[in-house]
Amino acid sequence: MKKSFLNIIPLIFISFLFSEFIDFTKTVKFNVSTDREYYRRGEDIKFFFDFDIKDNFRIYSVDVDKAPLSGETYFEYYDSTNIENFQPIVEPKPQTKFDKNFNQETSFHEGFFQLFQIGSISKTAQISKNRIEGTVYATACDPSQCIRIVEDFFLDINISSGEVRSEFIFVKNELKNELKNETDKGFIPFIIFSLGMGFLALLTPCVFPMIPITISFFTKLGEQSEKNDKNNLTPLSAASIYALGIIIIFTLLGLVLALTLGASGAQQIAQNPWINLLIGFLFIFFAFSLFGFYELQAPQFLTQYSMKKESQSGFTGILFMSLTFTLASFTCTAALVGTLLVAASQGEYFWPIIGMLSFSTAFASPFFFLALFPQYLAKLPKSGGWLNSVKVIMGFLELAAAFKFISNSDLVWNWNIFDRELVLLLWIIIIFMISMYSIGLILFPHDTKPNTISFRRKFLFTFTILFSFYLSTGLISDKIYAGGNTFFRVTSGLVESYLPPPKSSSNWIEDLDLAYTKALESNKPIFLDFTGYTCTNCRWMEINIFEQDDVIKLFEEFILVKLYTDGREEKHKRYRDLEINRFKTAALPYYVVLNKDDKVISTFPGYNTDVNIFIEFLEKSIKKHNRK
Repeated sequence: MKKSFLNIIPLIFISFLFSEFIDFTKTVKFNVSTDREYYRRGEDIKFFFDFDIKDNFRIYSVDVDKAPLSGETYFEYYDSTNIENFQPIVEPKPQTKFDKNFNQETSFHEGFFQLFQIGSISKTAQISKNRIEGTVYATACDPSQCIRIVEDFFLDINISSGEVRSEFIFVKNELKNELKNETDKGFIPFIIFSLGMGFLALLTPCVFPMIPITISFFTKLGEQSEKNDKNNLTPLSAASIYALGIIIIFTLLGLVLALTLGASGAQQIAQNPWINLLIGFLFIFFAFSLFGFYELQAPQFLTQYSMKKESQSGFTGILFMSLTFTLASFTCTAALVGTLLVAASQGEYFWPIIGMLSFSTAFASPFFFLALFPQYLAKLPKSGGWLNSVKVIMGFLELAAAFKFISNSDLVWNWNIFDRELVLLLWIIIIFMISMYSIGLILFPHDTKPNTISFRRKFLFTFTILFSFYLSTGLISDKIYAGGNTFFRVTSGLVESYLPPPKSSSNWIEDLDLAYTKALESNKPIFLDFTGYTCTNCRWMEINIFEQDDVIKLFEEFILVKLYTDGREEKHKRYRDLEINRFKTAALPYYVVLNKDDKVISTFPGYNTDVNIFIEFLEKSIKKHNRK
């Protein structure tokens, strides 16, 4: 449509030169009305625009940048600070067919009404008559001319006291968002879309800690299977249980918690400091088992009712790993998952279930193979020596991951003990210990001192010793060295995303009310960053995207606000509810640009590795703000 519209711009431009001599009221008339006589604070409003168009005329968009690509007419509102959550809905949809006016395919209206859904009346609105003013922009064309329509209008909204009436909450129930757009395409396209989003989520930093943990767990499971003939879990069945456990637990836990605790229920559990502390200590416990200090055994009460104790023990442990994987992934929920959980919390079931199952299937698929191969490696002849070295190295990595989860608890509880510098120092020590282990200077119970240092050990020593010194650059500055080439830039950004965030920059504030005050004073748009203390994807965006020179320059045009949703204070709950109730998602990170009157200018779905897309989002937001 955009291409088609550009073809008719010359005619529209010429017509505009003479439009002041044309009485458009004889061509297009419209009447604006509301759906009921009075409203209560917290209820939604519907505006109806009823157009009466002269024969042979059709309405097109006056501005491709302002109007949606399908050609809807553009409306602009003023002095309506009492109205929130502006959501346009066009009924009926514009037609797309051969247009004899321009001898080509175009999208247009032949007369229509336009329903505008405006979210909850602000609680600050006075109980009285409130006037909503605005302007309608459109272009009406017949075969010979185009007439520009710029017409002001106003509506008086009567607001009365009383409780909110559920039958007048439209925005919540209709879910006019990404989910609705995708489900409208059909069952199979939605499954393909959800699978694609699941595979994309595998590229996010949240997934990486579970790679060494999965490998180490199933390496040890493979060894135990070799030693214990009674264990009936084959490598294939164990890997299948792990993958299916992730899929089922991810789907059920997300939906059940959404129904009981709200859309962010799964996030609240995953971000809970007690849960993170528990996972951290379990990883430490598991790491020392990999070092060979003791063997892991399931508690007797879990197996005493089973005749196949060893098999039951392995089954229980695998499902526990599936649960751990799910909790780790929920700390930074993907955009689609956030939307699905909001839909589930509001009574939708079919599409959230299908979406969560499809997403988690793609999400779990690589870990099926990561669980399968280590078990077969453990069965290879003479695998004992080198496989024990692999287990020890994985134990070190699990130890490093443990401090990540412990630092999550520190951030929420505000201990200020496991801060960025301490966690980074612990990681440096752990990597250095791997280098010492690789040449036999550190030995564990099942190790024997090597008589000669193989090439493999020399290579590991060289890599780890250099990597530990490289990480040390982050102790003498506020960021690990990122210059030189792509390797250093990517590595620095990835490692920093797992570290606790540095002290907030003076350019960012964490108080939404203060942001509105500053926006009124400066007439700047407000950039909202819905983030989390425990969100790895959020840290990645802050380190790798927000610190780009072009982004920093564009940020000067905004009031920058970080809204943490996983803290323990009342304001954190308020910001979490704001994201869910107003923007219909629980995803982290999630970015919104508002104007000083609290109207949404644009939104950005969060984690994206392409800085150019984010820059385009900021530039368009600034352009839209300045245009108004």
